Amino acid sequence: MRRHGRRHPSTSCCETDAELQGRRVASVNAAQNETVALARQLIACRSVTPHDDGCLDLIVTRLAAAGFRCERIDRGGVRNLWARHGHGTPLICLAGHVDVVPPGPLEGWTSDPFVATEREGYLYGRGASDMKGPLAAMIVAAERFVAAHPGHAGSVALLLTSDEEGAAIDGTVAVVDVLQSRGETIDACIVGEPTSMRRLGDTVKNGRRGSLSGALTVKGTQCHIAYPERGRNPIHTALPALAELAALEWDRGNEHFPPTSFQFSNVHAGTGTVNVIPGLLEVLFNIRFSPESTVDGIMARVHAILDRHGLEYDVAWSLAGEPYMTERGRLVSTLERTIADVTGLAPALSTSGGTSDGRFIARVATEVVEFGPVAEGMHGVDERVRLADLGPLSAIYERAVGALLTL
Repeated sequence: MRRHGRRHPSTSCCETDAELQGRRVASVNAAQNETVALARQLIACRSVTPHDDGCLDLIVTRLAAAGFRCERIDRGGVRNLWARHGHGTPLICLAGHVDVVPPGPLEGWTSDPFVATEREGYLYGRGASDMKGPLAAMIVAAERFVAAHPGHAGSVALLLTSDEEGAAIDGTVAVVDVLQSRGETIDACIVGEPTSMRRLGDTVKNGRRGSLSGALTVKGTQCHIAYPERGRNPIHTALPALAELAALEWDRGNEHFPPTSFQFSNVHAGTGTVNVIPGLLEVLFNIRFSPESTVDGIMARVHAILDRHGLEYDVAWSLAGEPYMTERGRLVSTLERTIADVTGLAPALSTSGGTSDGRFIARVATEVVEFGPVAEGMHGVDERVRLADLGPLSAIYERAVGALLTL
């Protein structure tokens, strides 16, 4: 008897739309229970950066049992993991971090930040959204994929670190250094940062702005405040230059990136009393820059303004990362289709927000994107993730890996 309904090229010749949908729902439900259980275990680890508190040992045990070759690439007291299943290409990578920011005063939390708590449809705990929830979804996705396709083409890997929220010197960048030294490249990488804005699947980050920080010291001459002619007030001399820096249009961005943004984050001077002109003014600032500006160009413009105002100063520069972007191609298109299949949404592509370890992975990966759940309470009290999003998120990761390995 003939069955009615559109047939899909990725399914059996007799599978109808209803049967395909039923199979997908069953897969999401199975992934849901496994992901929530693992997320609860990970949240229980007090892995305040740069410590992992047993997270990676737990993950290695699971991945090794699933047939992954697990390689520890620790450096500088930071614990890192490179786990790979398969030997060939393409190499598809799922990347993330086990470390979390400190919870802050515990009295601000409704429940213990290191005891995963379910209430009102959410899973609460430090790292629930950033990023132990999505990390659990990735691990379950990888396990389920290799179990269903043990002889898959290419390779699937996980790159994990305990130093994303901290200095980020000996974390993902250490693994990237090793991969580069071995001549290994990643064809496509999904970083599990929480990118969704209001609903799971509404936003994918396909790039990030660069981040350049400066520590400015303006020198003056300390003296009694009643005799200003005997000194030189660095606050007074620096204010016009600081105002010009704050008001400057650095660039106008482009179709993919917002304009470069300059922000002061800390201004400090004085001895703690009201009757002393300080000898130093210390200013911290950060510049999130689009590809329309360069590091050298930004630094030159800052120095030109400070010089023009006749300041005696020093600037210590720190570059956290250059801007990068993945154009719509194999990875973006695959993820868009997979998200649409699972959630019914067409995700927006965005380069907004802060930095992530994607900036390091871009050195060895042809394509890098970030995708994860809604960031509710991220880095704040009562951090949480929607329970109902964890199964679909894991299913998206699993299906995207499968599609990328079979294209």
